[in-house]
Amino acid sequence: MKQSQITLWCHEMIRSQSPEGGFYIDATMGNGSDTLFLCELAGDKGRVLAFDIQDAALQKTAEVLKEHGYEERAELIHDGHEHMDLYAGEEFADVICFNFGYLPGGDHAIATRADTSVAAVEKGLRILKSGGMMSLCIYSGGDTGFEEKERLLAFLKELPSREYTVIVNQYYNRSNNPPLPVFIFKK
Repeated sequence: MKQSQITLWCHEMIRSQSPEGGFYIDATMGNGSDTLFLCELAGDKGRVLAFDIQDAALQKTAEVLKEHGYEERAELIHDGHEHMDLYAGEEFADVICFNFGYLPGGDHAIATRADTSVAAVEKGLRILKSGGMMSLCIYSGGDTGFEEKERLLAFLKELPSREYTVIVNQYYNRSNNPPLPVFIFKK
């Protein structure tokens, strides 16, 4: 891989662990890049749920999916990620991905929050199938502060190691609070 952008790196990790045609959840659809990626993995037989609370995110993601002919592969849900359990039904997800922070190019006052993000990860872990993975891109500092990052990491540190493997990565030589890629593997 030539680029070191966090989302591309996370996509490569997800691709290496994901079955084609699975059930995938984009917990924070944003501008649609993760939703598009998950639709590609899903193929014609898979399923993708994507969540966001902002109309702009749903509109942008719908446009991106339509451009690629994938509008039928994903269900775009105008609701918070902490409610994903209400939509997933009895199905267990192969992959769940999160990008915490605010919508790129959007209103910085509207961002993910520690309380709903921890609740979403907790619910996501219950939905995640055995052998599945969760990808978290945690942005902090600037407009969003550090509370969400600290609360998420504290929650993850307490997960039972017999049930989950949690890998926290970091950009070691970047300043200004670079994003933190985290991967959770359910045993």
